[in-house]
Amino acid sequence: MSEIAAQVRSERQIWAAPGSSHDRLVRASGVALPVAIGVLAAFLVMAPLTMRGDVSFLLDKNKVEVAQERLRIQQANYRGEDGKGQPFALTAGSAIQKSSAEPIVQLRTLSAAIRLPDGPASLIANRGRYNMTTEQVMMDGPVLFKAAGGYRLDTQDSTVDLKTRKMQSGGAVTGTVPQGKFSADAMKADLETHVVTLDGNARLRIVPGRTK
Repeated sequence: MSEIAAQVRSERQIWAAPGSSHDRLVRASGVALPVAIGVLAAFLVMAPLTMRGDVSFLLDKNKVEVAQERLRIQQANYRGEDGKGQPFALTAGSAIQKSSAEPIVQLRTLSAAIRLPDGPASLIANRGRYNMTTEQVMMDGPVLFKAAGGYRLDTQDSTVDLKTRKMQSGGAVTGTVPQGKFSADAMKADLETHVVTLDGNARLRIVPGRTK
């Protein structure tokens, strides 16, 4: 071993020897570090109890925007059953209920799926109002009803009772049935039995061969 290597080894032995500065630092760290960890843990436990969560601020009532509706829902879906226990589903792109005291829900882009004895039927309108108490849908503007067997009704401003499956138009109506096409100023229809009652300027064009 060279003289330089022996000198370096000797200096390391002295630095690590018992009672040296390094030895005293290690012993002091063995005591100080656990104490510091205990103090930090106690602070983390007690901090939530000692910190106050109250925040004070001033609010200018003249600059606060007040919500006009109680509830606004995107992609709303209402489900129920008619008087015979047959299910129906009412879907809307958006629904707004103004207050809890008012059972009327404003609907946009609405559609209803109804199960009839001869198959499924659908009802489509741009906007309307759904009464959650009576389960009636009052539709504004164009209304389209389709059912199995080639039944189709095009009308305006109609009301549909989802419990009784009855529909009443508030304006002119045109429609298609297996026997042909019809039109009138107003209409009442039983969606389940496909019985349509026309009122005012009623016209029916029958296609030969389709009547029974």
